[in-house]
Amino acid sequence: MDIQTKLLYLFLDLLLPLAIGQACRSQKRLSGSFFQRMIILNICLVYPVLAGLTIWSLRLNYELIGLPLMGVLLCIIPGIAAYLLVERKFDSELDKGSYLLSAMLSNTGTLGGLCTYIMYGEAGFAYTQMAVILQNVVMFMFCFPLARYYYQKSIGLPFDRQSVLSLFINRNQLPVVGMAVGVALNAAGVARPVFLEAVVDPLVHLGAWTALMPIGYSIDLYAMRQYYRKILDLLPIKLVLTPLVAYALAQVVFEETVLINTIVILAAMPTAINAVVAVQLNKLNVDLATASFVLTTAVCLVAALPILFVVLS
Repeated sequence: MDIQTKLLYLFLDLLLPLAIGQACRSQKRLSGSFFQRMIILNICLVYPVLAGLTIWSLRLNYELIGLPLMGVLLCIIPGIAAYLLVERKFDSELDKGSYLLSAMLSNTGTLGGLCTYIMYGEAGFAYTQMAVILQNVVMFMFCFPLARYYYQKSIGLPFDRQSVLSLFINRNQLPVVGMAVGVALNAAGVARPVFLEAVVDPLVHLGAWTALMPIGYSIDLYAMRQYYRKILDLLPIKLVLTPLVAYALAQVVFEETVLINTIVILAAMPTAINAVVAVQLNKLNVDLATASFVLTTAVCLVAALPILFVVLS
């Protein structure tokens, strides 16, 4: 796949669904519940199947054990940088929580998976799925309780930990089930049927559209304008510092070039929509998190990813 085709995929599967989702805000036939069902379709069907199919055919080796741990580091690196700044930047506990979650949670699963698939095909996508396995643990076991902590702190209540069982047993974990099935079939030596190879490509595009259109629909451009200046420092944290540190670590841990480049691409991902979800559920500053998502995604798509595509090609 040449660089022109890669950039075309970037437009068709990333920018276009976001733009169409945003345009749907001006009509009344498709409501918010329609896009909510689209997200459920993505989480409960498209990505579990896609994760299972790609990992099923992946060449497994001991080097891959470090991938999930590297995925956790991709949350920790920007999280530490943001934590060192947050007390000086904001007075409101709601703003502090939103800022930290916006730094820690990146769009590695949807945007990262699509970008690595464009660059390296099924191998890149499968590496991505393995890298994000423990990120779900970080999100549900640390980021969601962290959001709750800042909310309770803002209203003067003590922090109560959420039930571990309720954090893990929910439909958001179905992609992990798909990965586990793929690993089991791969390890058992069961060959993936040849006809399933033709299913992967359309599923990647379907997964991107069913994830990004609802995001485009949820963006309130007017309400979040006041926060752009306050979160500008997330750009060097997420798009410069994290990829550079991740590249240095990946060079030590891994040998395969595609694997190292996949880590670098994932490290350069913008704020995830899950940050907005966590902020919204725990009554933090939604506009700040949404502004972070829009700003970092725009700069990532317009500048960071084209540069990475050219350099890594």
